Amino acid sequence: MTRHGHYPMGGENPPRSVAYEQGKFGRLFPTLPPIGLDTPTLRAALMELGQKGGLMDAGDDLSDPVLLITDPARSVNNPNNPDLSAGMTFLGQFLDHDLTFDPTSSLERQVDPEAISNFRTPALELDSVYGSGPGATPHLYDQQPADAFDRGIKLLTEAIPDCEAVSRGGVTRHDLPRNSQGVALTGDPRNDENLIISQLHLALLRFHNAAVDHVRADLGAAARPAEVFTEAQRLVRWHYQWMILHEFLPGTCGPGVVQDVLENGRKFYKWHNAPYIPVEFSVAAYRFGHSQVRPSYRANFGADDAGQFFGLILDASLPPSSDPDDLRGEHRAPRRFVDWQTFFDFGDGRMRPNKKIDTKLSSVLFALPGFGAGEVASLAQRNLLRQLTFSVPSGQRVARAMKLDELLPADLADLKALHLEARTPLWYYILREADVQQDGKRLGAVGARIVTEVFVGVLEGDHTSYLALDPEWTPIFGQNGEFGITDLLKFAGVVVDF
Repeated sequence: MTRHGHYPMGGENPPRSVAYEQGKFGRLFPTLPPIGLDTPTLRAALMELGQKGGLMDAGDDLSDPVLLITDPARSVNNPNNPDLSAGMTFLGQFLDHDLTFDPTSSLERQVDPEAISNFRTPALELDSVYGSGPGATPHLYDQQPADAFDRGIKLLTEAIPDCEAVSRGGVTRHDLPRNSQGVALTGDPRNDENLIISQLHLALLRFHNAAVDHVRADLGAAARPAEVFTEAQRLVRWHYQWMILHEFLPGTCGPGVVQDVLENGRKFYKWHNAPYIPVEFSVAAYRFGHSQVRPSYRANFGADDAGQFFGLILDASLPPSSDPDDLRGEHRAPRRFVDWQTFFDFGDGRMRPNKKIDTKLSSVLFALPGFGAGEVASLAQRNLLRQLTFSVPSGQRVARAMKLDELLPADLADLKALHLEARTPLWYYILREADVQQDGKRLGAVGARIVTEVFVGVLEGDHTSYLALDPEWTPIFGQNGEFGITDLLKFAGVVVDF
């Protein structure tokens, strides 16, 4: 998932960066020195740390995706997180894609975060779903609905051909709309990277469509299509933002940190004209989700128990196929849909947890598909090298600048041979901090503060958010003024009960 200091005075000064006033990438701590010069020695140490079979590789037994879920002995070094469900990993990935889109950056090409133009404004407004609206991106909207009133105000989704034979109860399942070459029509192509995030994006499309029906019924016969669309979009965005502040952030960062930021304000994430995305967030703190990824998942329950679809999240060894056995995205086939009971807690006992936030990553992530010989295919190596590429300060320096307790030398003793125990890459530091301080169940002090402040700050900087316009607002689509991801999925009509 994304990603995406010296402040002896506690961070009172805003970042001295041209980026923060232009809605681009910038720095929380621009005066802090980088972890080190990009020398062959330091680069080699980072490559060794993140290599397949190295310190960060959990060493999962990948021979059977089902046993990877049911037999803990297959993932001894990759423990489950009892506090967070498997789907929270992908919700976090979706939020990252909603916040930022940089189509020009690559591992080696961009070295200055101030030179990277954030393709979309950093905001939690679902432009990854809505694009630029019905007028500018009509291909995202249904132009031939059953009811002519809905033309151009409901988002386009498509039924999966022949899915009924492999779906419980013969229920028709749906997919993102695709062109004739199978490319998903979305506001963000990254939301088709894997099957789970692709189906989560689909759920947001259908959530909007259900909101259109609700608003149309509420406003009555005199309502105009444009009026219905605008109100439905507002409701969708506000419920989504509520869910982030009241479910995702407390679960990921701890309710105390979220409450403190909301009540007492941000200490480190400051901006003037518009929010920006700090590299300390995008390149380090918000990449904690990579540690939460399970090596395999049950995508759905099939038509019966014998037909359940289990798969590795990614398997680079698979030959080309229109229906691969892993859970990669960019494919449509009858069995490629998600039953959400495995991913989120509906109270039926079928939910599976994600993995703890620690410095062990699932082994599948050390051989990413799509990379040729000589290219860096380990996600851990790519993340670590970005600490150099973007001149990110060490975790110790950031903790010191935030006046938070630093990890002890003993906490990072495994890095001594690589000479990284005293100047630890911020990404690695934040993963280890979560493990040491919170038993891997949520982020530690540095990580939690950065992530919470950026999310809250982005919402406070969006003049259309509920936090800016009506902070006392409460949801109407959940129960008793509450709203979470399971409420969203049920309201969207994407949960099949059986």
